[in-house]
Amino acid sequence: MSSTNSVNNTANTEVLNSPFLKAIVQQIRGQDTYGVYRSWSDELILKPFIVSKQKKREISLEGEVDPITVSRIMAFYRGIAARIEQETGLISQVVVDLSHEGFGWALVFSGRLLLTVKTLRDAHRFGFESLEKLAEEGDKLVQKGIELAKRFPEVGKI
Repeated sequence: MSSTNSVNNTANTEVLNSPFLKAIVQQIRGQDTYGVYRSWSDELILKPFIVSKQKKREISLEGEVDPITVSRIMAFYRGIAARIEQETGLISQVVVDLSHEGFGWALVFSGRLLLTVKTLRDAHRFGFESLEKLAEEGDKLVQKGIELAKRFPEVGKI
C-alpha cells in the first residue's frame, strides 16, 4: 500500500492530529513486527476502530472474540495509558481480561492506583461511530486518569 492510502479522503485533519489518536497509531505501529503498517496513513490504521451501528448489528456475538478485535481493544487502552504517562510521568500499564463471551474488564493502572476502569460488554462489537467519537471517548478517559494521578500521586508512584 502506498503512503497516500486513506479511508475516503474526508477525514478531518484536526481530528487526526488528536494526541490520543496519535497514541493509538503509535501503539499499533509499535506492535507491527513485520512493518505492514509502515506505509499506511494514520487514517487507514484507525479505520477498523470505526464501526457503524448497522455494522455492529451484523457482527455475531457467538463464539470467541476475534483476536484482531482484542488487539484493537488493547491498542485503545494502551493509547490511554501512553497519554496518561506522557502527561503525568507515571509509568502506566494495561490489563484487559475478556471472557470467551466478550465480557470483561479493562484496567489502566500506575503503581497501586487504578487510573481507568472500564467494564467491557459485547467486545465482539468494539468500535466507535466516527474518529471524532473515538478521540472524544479516549480523551475523556485520559482526562479522568490524569485527574486521579494528580489527586493521588503518592499511590501512583509506588
